[in-house]
Formats: sequence, structure tokens, C-alpha cells
Amino acid sequence: MRSVCCAVGAVLLAYNIAGFAQTKTPCSQTGSYPLQSRAVLMIDSKPAGLHIVATDQVAMHVSCSANSDDTATNVAFHFSPTANGGKLSIEGPHLQHGNNGLEVKIEVPRRTNLRIRMFAGQVTVEEVKGDKDIEIGAGQIKISSIHDGDYRNVDASVSVGEVQARAFGTDKGGFFRKFRRKNSNGDYRLRAHVTTGQIELLGNAEQQGQTAKPD
Repeated sequence: MRSVCCAVGAVLLAYNIAGFAQTKTPCSQTGSYPLQSRAVLMIDSKPAGLHIVATDQVAMHVSCSANSDDTATNVAFHFSPTANGGKLSIEGPHLQHGNNGLEVKIEVPRRTNLRIRMFAGQVTVEEVKGDKDIEIGAGQIKISSIHDGDYRNVDASVSVGEVQARAFGTDKGGFFRKFRRKNSNGDYRLRAHVTTGQIELLGNAEQQGQTAKPD
């Protein structure tokens, strides 16, 4: 009898997870999802402006604004939980060739590992501690509150554009520009790549008034 109960419980749990994974929240509403500290959050988005900020909550909250009611109605968030975190997809038929003024705010636990992929747009990350792997085709990546000793490996590159690594006192512009830094005492890894556009790494070097040196 106990084994039967366990089996039924497992089936119900799987059913609940599957049902949760299929849930979509329209842009006109705020989506709230459980997310533990140090989780791995994968974000796959159509063109948009993503603003990712740290909070002290053990959850993720997603909200957005758009320049038309039609866009807000047709754009949706789709969250799928995984064993070590989850995947957030931002979908919408109006986002195939532009972001239509879509701005998405994603609040996450302060210690969250991010993996972000987007064809075009802007990604801004503020106060989030953890590994970061961010790649977009065209646009801008901006990561603030970087401290020199936080990262054991930093790899930022653009095919065409500029890498402003002011947190580390450097600024590089042109074709196939990159900035790399290793620190064996650091805790996290940072990888950022933009095919055409700009990367900004802002932090203690800039706050201390150090002048970035062009390369």
C-alpha cells in the first residue's frame, strides 16, 4: 500500500510540475515564480529591453510595459522549472523584427546565475551576484556594481562596436574587440558577447574616478 501511495504521489507531483511549466503569463500581468538563491536562470527572449535587478526575496517577479495594448496582450512569459533553477522565455508574434517598445523587468534573488540569449535589444543587470553568460546579436549589454575581485574569469567581446570595461579601467572600440581578465581569488565567471553594439562593465574602478584607457 505504501508503494502505491508513493507512486500516486510521484505521478501527481509530475503532473503539477508539467502543468506549471505550461503556464504562460501575458505581459499585461505580473508573473511570480519560485526561484531559490544560487539558482541557474536561463532567459531566452525575443527582441526587448531586459532589466534584471537583485532582490532579497526567494522568488522571481516579471513585469513589462509596451508601447501598445496589442503588444502587451500578445507578449507572454513562459517559465519552465528545472532541477537547478528554471528557464524564462519571453515570446510574442510582434517581436520577430523589433521590440515594439517592450521593456521587461525581471527581479531575481541577489545570488542568481544568469544565462541570457537574445537576438537584439538591451540587457541591463544590476546588483546580481553570480555567474553571468550573456549573448545578444545587436544592441547593448550593461552590467553594473562589478567589483574587481568578484570574478575569477571575465571575457567580454564584440565583433563590431565597443567594450567599455570601466570597472577594470579599460575601454576598447573597433572591430573584434575583447577584454579578458583572470583572478584566481574570484568567485564568479562573466562572459558577455555582442555581435554588433556595446558592452559596459561598470563598478568600483569607475566609481573611484579612474580614467579608462583606450586600446
